Amino acid sequence: MEKLTLFKDCDVVIYNGDNELISNCVAKSMLTAREIAWSRTDIERPLHISRVTKKEDHTVISYRYLDMDNTFCIPFIDDASIENALNCLAACLYLMTPADQITERMARLEPIAMRLEVKEGKNNCVLINDSYNSDLASLDIALDFLVRRSEKKGLNRTLILSDILETGQSTATLYRRVAQLVQSRGINKLIGVGPEISSCAARFDAGIERYFFPNTEALLASDVLKSLHSEVILIKGSRIFNFDKVSEALELKVHETILEVNLHAMVENLNHYRSMLRHPETKMICMVKASAYGAGSYEIAKTLQEHHVDYLAVAVADEGSELRKAGITSSIMIMDPELTAFKTMFDYKLEPEVYNFHLLDALIKAAKKEGITNFPIHIKLDTGMHRLGFAVEDIPLLIHRLKNQSAVIPRSVFSHFVGSDSPQFDAFTRRQIELFEKGSQELQAAFPHKILRHICNTAGIERFPGAQFDMVRLGIGLYGVSPIDNSIIHNVSTLKTTILQIRDVSEEDTVGYSRMGHLTRPSRIAAIPIGYADGLNRHLGRGNAYCLVNGKKAAYVGNICMDVCMIDVTDIDCREGDQAIIFGDDLPITVLSDKLDTIPYEVLTSISTRVKRVYYQE
Repeated sequence: MEKLTLFKDCDVVIYNGDNELISNCVAKSMLTAREIAWSRTDIERPLHISRVTKKEDHTVISYRYLDMDNTFCIPFIDDASIENALNCLAACLYLMTPADQITERMARLEPIAMRLEVKEGKNNCVLINDSYNSDLASLDIALDFLVRRSEKKGLNRTLILSDILETGQSTATLYRRVAQLVQSRGINKLIGVGPEISSCAARFDAGIERYFFPNTEALLASDVLKSLHSEVILIKGSRIFNFDKVSEALELKVHETILEVNLHAMVENLNHYRSMLRHPETKMICMVKASAYGAGSYEIAKTLQEHHVDYLAVAVADEGSELRKAGITSSIMIMDPELTAFKTMFDYKLEPEVYNFHLLDALIKAAKKEGITNFPIHIKLDTGMHRLGFAVEDIPLLIHRLKNQSAVIPRSVFSHFVGSDSPQFDAFTRRQIELFEKGSQELQAAFPHKILRHICNTAGIERFPGAQFDMVRLGIGLYGVSPIDNSIIHNVSTLKTTILQIRDVSEEDTVGYSRMGHLTRPSRIAAIPIGYADGLNRHLGRGNAYCLVNGKKAAYVGNICMDVCMIDVTDIDCREGDQAIIFGDDLPITVLSDKLDTIPYEVLTSISTRVKRVYYQE
């Protein structure tokens, strides 16, 4: 009732008419505002939600308003987001937004942002860490996240949940609802922490394994956490319960160095480049080759799939098959198909790039042997890169070969810019576009079906919008590096480590192998557990570059070792255990690549697989 006073001056109040608590409060509130209450059960309501169908990664909603039936899709499946979307629907209808505009805008909605870290846990567990807030809505969303991860991994579901504070509901009502959520999501094991949830232990289904503790310290002192094995564990708690200690106890600590990947920032970058497309029907290919530019292909691919990218592109068939095995269903293009991997491509529906007649003939032969027809392929034209691709002069013969068989069918035709990021090559880029347009039109004219055309990479999307054609390929820009202007997109990856040891070293002494770390004053030297085996290039040593410790520059001292390197922290207030940022928001990766006279691609893809990837949404 107290919250309803916020609406006393509103002209219209929109709410879920099926929510008994809200409906009763509105009835008692004496509000003078017009009420628009939508319902999934009452067909007499002006806005009746006739059907809600949850798919794997989206929800289809049908509704009736003013005797008109319509349907739209939203790109998420959790109940909280669905209810939010229905409130938005009611508002749009009240504002007389046309139904087709509602459908189009709903499809572009983004999930509620929250921080969800996915980490590798001990004993073959997967951790989902949301230990920063706790309320019913975010619990609902996080449980959906838990269900999806457990289904993909084939593991049991465990929820570690603290008291949920300041909801305005009675303890009995609140935990009756929590128990319903736990039961509906098929939770196998519940670990409750706090006096309130413990007092409601009997409300939870006796069929699940249950443990309750008065506080976090009691949980940590027990043996329950040690017993967790082969489970996906959602850690969900109010901040005052300090569940970061629980996460720390469960986390597999093999290496002190991690690469943090901000999935929310990546989605922001995706949407930024989508906003640059001249036509909404233009499709998007996202590059996830080389383990998604070092970020880790599965989590990246899953996030992109959830945001409805049209294609994922990998280098080799093994990369694509691993994504399929992990549950990725999006269309996948193989950029560098091997002659020995045709069976893998057929079995996992991986669509190869075809760049010469030798590869084409071998692929057709293999497809015929398997009895396959109309297997999609992507024709590459060489318009100036001179790396791979059919010459434009080869197109008549290519058309002849393609039309005299039925094993494969061209799904797209594309080419590769040489220097779309550099104004000095603009004339050459325009010649490439002209050559591609000529060659692709010639190929299209020979076939009755639509053949998608694409030539734009990240820089091309921005600098040559007239060449966006039917599809574009987003690569390095997705991962937070713009070839044009880094200020317009978000950093995605942060490579960080921790200080192992700090020692005082005199100016007469040296640091590291071959005594290459010469000092000019008495110094404090810190050792951090990252070396060239982790992807930290040796050329950055001997003072050629720096990392950040507590926001200040700490130069690398001496040679970079295989597993460890040393940094100068003489003028920095720090201690053992403090973080060192190798690159991230405040130290762009371009600083390192410039020092190495290379490109950010090389720095990102050089990060070793032994460096743990930690994913979060913020």
